[in-house]
Amino acid sequence: MKIVIAPDKFKGSLTGLEFCDAVASGIQHINPEYIIVKLPLADGGDGTIDVANYYLDGTFITSHVNNPLFKEVDAQYLYASTTKTAFIEMAEASGLKLLSTEELDCKSTSTYGTGQLILDAIKKGATQIILGIGGSATNDCGTGMAAALGFRFLDTNKKEVLAVGKNLSKIKFIDDSQVNASLKNVTFKIACDVTNPLYGIEGAAYVYGTQKGASTEDIKMLDQGLKDFSKVLNSHFNTDVQQIQGGGAAGGMGVGTQLFLNGTLTSGIDLVKEIADFDTQVKNADWIITGEGKLDDQTLSGKTINGVLATALEQQIEVAAFCGAIEIPEYSLRKMGIEYAASVIDVAKDLEDAMQNSSSYLTTIAENFTKEIEKKHRF
Repeated sequence: MKIVIAPDKFKGSLTGLEFCDAVASGIQHINPEYIIVKLPLADGGDGTIDVANYYLDGTFITSHVNNPLFKEVDAQYLYASTTKTAFIEMAEASGLKLLSTEELDCKSTSTYGTGQLILDAIKKGATQIILGIGGSATNDCGTGMAAALGFRFLDTNKKEVLAVGKNLSKIKFIDDSQVNASLKNVTFKIACDVTNPLYGIEGAAYVYGTQKGASTEDIKMLDQGLKDFSKVLNSHFNTDVQQIQGGGAAGGMGVGTQLFLNGTLTSGIDLVKEIADFDTQVKNADWIITGEGKLDDQTLSGKTINGVLATALEQQIEVAAFCGAIEIPEYSLRKMGIEYAASVIDVAKDLEDAMQNSSSYLTTIAENFTKEIEKKHRF
């Protein structure tokens, strides 16, 4: 029997690979002859870079770049020289995690550091760059990133404008005559799991501005800036940015990466599955065991389990879900395509016990699961 183990992490408790090891241990304790394939996954959020490295077998490169407020920081990205692929998380250079609560102010923050990381990867020889755009502290529509790559943003008098959120309405022209020539030789894939448009009530400023330090007045101003700047983008690139699904992701980086980098916006889990060669690896599997910290109504919105279920349905493979907690009823699980489900919280004493001893509980859950399928096969 072939069993594929393909989970996301249990946030704050277990990495995806630790989950794989714990579950494999439980299965092989009951039947050591089963073929086990470990394929840890992620959906583009925190920790995706470590999962990507499991498959890309790259090197972490450290680069001196600007943080969102133009202070120099060390940021890392992953580079695999054999495939000339770089995996960059914009949060490393332009993320909320780099600023204190008092420093949050997306009127004045920039994605310039993310552009510097891209430039560094290109200099190293990258011909494919995968960019995760979660956790940003910015609302500059990717202009900071573009400025680092040679784009210039000019006002009515053709003077250069500092590429930050509060200046978007001042930009009247885009000068791309000095853009780094190597950019056209690089394929960009962007991990984007939201569908928000660039501006409006569902747009970048209104939906995400508050968590990035924007006041009610700031949000109105930033939204107007995105609206004004969209006219410049539409004219320069002959497009309609408001029609770009996910254009409002990461303060407009969805639009910025598609236009300035000619990038393709793709769901994070789909990108990770591609890196893992997932659909090929699971062929002829009898079961896929997946999991995440919490299985709830959000699971079908582009998360890891949803990505696993899509492939399983296509290839008619049964799916088991081992999670930290399961917050949807059994009939809903069946409807999703999950044949077997178990949660750590149901066997642990309390939440603290569940968090601290997830690994051993998963091993027990895997043993029980294996006994169940062994019974089925006997009859």
